[in-house]
Amino acid sequence: MSNVTIDGFNLTAEEVLAVARNGAKVELSATSRAALKESRDYIESTWMHDEAPMMYSFNTGVGLLKDTRIKVEHIELFQTQLIKAHSGGIGEPFSEEVSRATMLLRANAFASNYSAPRVEVVDRLVAFINAGIHPIMPQKGSVGASGDLAPLAYLAAAIAGFDEAEVMYKGQRMPAAEAITRAEVGPVKFDLKAKDASALINGCTASLALAVLAAKDARDLLTDACLSLGLTLEAMRAEMSAFDPRIQQARPHPGQIKTASVVRKLLKGSTRTTHEARAVQFPDELRRTDIPYTPRIQDVYSLRCTPQVYGPVFDALDYIDTIVKNEINSATDNPLIFGKDGGGFEIISGGNFHGQYLAQAMDLLAMAVTDLGSICERRVARLIDPTLSWGLPRNLMSGLRGVNTGYPVVQCSLSSLVMENRTLSMPGSVDSIPSKANSEDHISNSTWCARKAHTVVQNTQYIVGVEMLLAAQALTMTEHLLPGFKLGEGTQAAYDEIRKQIPACLDGDRWFHNDIQVAHSFVTSGSVREAVSAKVGEFI
Repeated sequence: MSNVTIDGFNLTAEEVLAVARNGAKVELSATSRAALKESRDYIESTWMHDEAPMMYSFNTGVGLLKDTRIKVEHIELFQTQLIKAHSGGIGEPFSEEVSRATMLLRANAFASNYSAPRVEVVDRLVAFINAGIHPIMPQKGSVGASGDLAPLAYLAAAIAGFDEAEVMYKGQRMPAAEAITRAEVGPVKFDLKAKDASALINGCTASLALAVLAAKDARDLLTDACLSLGLTLEAMRAEMSAFDPRIQQARPHPGQIKTASVVRKLLKGSTRTTHEARAVQFPDELRRTDIPYTPRIQDVYSLRCTPQVYGPVFDALDYIDTIVKNEINSATDNPLIFGKDGGGFEIISGGNFHGQYLAQAMDLLAMAVTDLGSICERRVARLIDPTLSWGLPRNLMSGLRGVNTGYPVVQCSLSSLVMENRTLSMPGSVDSIPSKANSEDHISNSTWCARKAHTVVQNTQYIVGVEMLLAAQALTMTEHLLPGFKLGEGTQAAYDEIRKQIPACLDGDRWFHNDIQVAHSFVTSGSVREAVSAKVGEFI
């Protein structure tokens, strides 16, 4: 991807992902650079004296010290001490992609010229991104109220070249000073002046970075869940009337309509999902033989109700994407600076740093994806049980019965992820504990909400990948029982790609861990969805 130019108003989620995951370079727009310089020149010429009006965190303390004036001679020391005071993070660091996204989003917020740091601060952030210097930021410690203060303090410390700051650089964890020297991005010690540090640490930017990544991964995951569903429908010889467009129009939610349409496209041309295929009796299938086989009237909910379960996930992601899009181009620190009619600038204190929008959106993401994983896991449970799968081989087991077990423990592992997800989908955005001597008497908990949503998505990637794996195993094990019956255009492409990467397990149990990891990569790499798109075109 070409360079990403930031101006504070037009950055897209796709560009954030390009920088965070694909190493795209960043540059500051010329208009933003000029605007930042103009506002900063005004600050330096007008407010840098001890008779200037009291302006929060510019020439005052923070929190309950908001009424304490900081003299001009102490402002630079104040910026340094502010970072030290907020370096209270705990736990393992965020990933490098979160670190990159956080720096980009913070720089973009500054580019809008509402925050009033020096343009040199933006240039320093951009230099770190382009050089691949990624500040180490502990994941725990933010309540998403006055922003992600604790994690961002570590980012600010790295930018400023603090002795205590650490970064990841070229795959190694090292002191920030060493990375700055090796990357030749400027002086190791970078002085922070009025408003610089408070601008760097204010705003729920780590929460937002996680949200951008989780929302994208959830969107891809939902696409793959449509593929795993399609494969299971084929393996179960499912009844397809539940996906009739007339049923969806009778309850016209966009996501429900889309889900049914996707399934119809993937299974176009399938003869495995017909009455004739269902009339074939499998060896393990319990069925009366003294009467003719009658049509299967309707399937269980995990098959038949998927438009009504997947649909809300599609619609939730549309809402979440709107929140994320707005947050990417928002100024979220405090106070903000605005131009006045007739010239000059005014500083106004407010609450744009509060992360409630992100917190609630990430809670919704966690809940929606948890339920998606839950219905997928129920289908996996059916695939290994011949009394629920219309006769698929027990446990999808091959080799000597008893000596070999098949896949029940693999399914059990998915159950553990579903239970973990259910716990993680408890809303965090309603859990407010006043902090900082009650100066922050309502907090959003946005960072935890984003972290747990991110974990739910990662867990569910395994669930969906394994459903693809086991549905493909079922299809291979029964294809000799259904000669002449074929898969749909999309499901055949998915099946072929799965078999290209994982041979069917037909000679007894093997080290299933490896198969699970490859199945997980179906989702994280996008290989199966790409193969299907190449065959049938865009299907979502």
